[in-house]
Amino acid sequence: MRIVAGKHRGARLVAPDGLEIRPTSERAREALFSILDGGRFPLTLRGARVLDLFSGTGALGLEALSRGAAQVVFVESGAAALAALRANIATLRAAGIAQIREADATRFIERTPEPVDLVLMDPPYGSGLWVEALDTIGRGGWVGPDTVIAVEVGKKEAVSAPEGYTLADDRRYGAARLILLQREAAE
Repeated sequence: MRIVAGKHRGARLVAPDGLEIRPTSERAREALFSILDGGRFPLTLRGARVLDLFSGTGALGLEALSRGAAQVVFVESGAAALAALRANIATLRAAGIAQIREADATRFIERTPEPVDLVLMDPPYGSGLWVEALDTIGRGGWVGPDTVIAVEVGKKEAVSAPEGYTLADDRRYGAARLILLQREAAE
């Protein structure tokens, strides 16, 4: 597994052995960031503030850093994933702009003074935990009107936008399905 593009293109990332952690494939990451950079969303990765929930190895958030994000907050609770995440941040020498919160993403109650530009979520397939996590971070001020939320789920999962959000894009890549959400415009 490696970083696909940007400053750290080609850098190898580590992942723990076993089936508990399923890093987002290079193909799906490349597709996601191409969509985000394509001009459809009010998002510029250069200088962006990013929240990466269910971080695992950090592949999604580290890809954002490589492509110019100014800051990424990683939220992960698994010991093996945290060890890999710390190693990957060290490999990219990104300790100054990468922050780790050892927490359950569905109970991440930390508040922020301003919303992030991008939320990345890669929860266990079939768990539906992303909906609960989205509600939690919404209440914590992490999601604003221009925040783009990217969620990876299993390709066969039934997905609908939670109340207050719109499904802006929905694509399949192998076993993965990438959905992009935004807050509904206030009336």
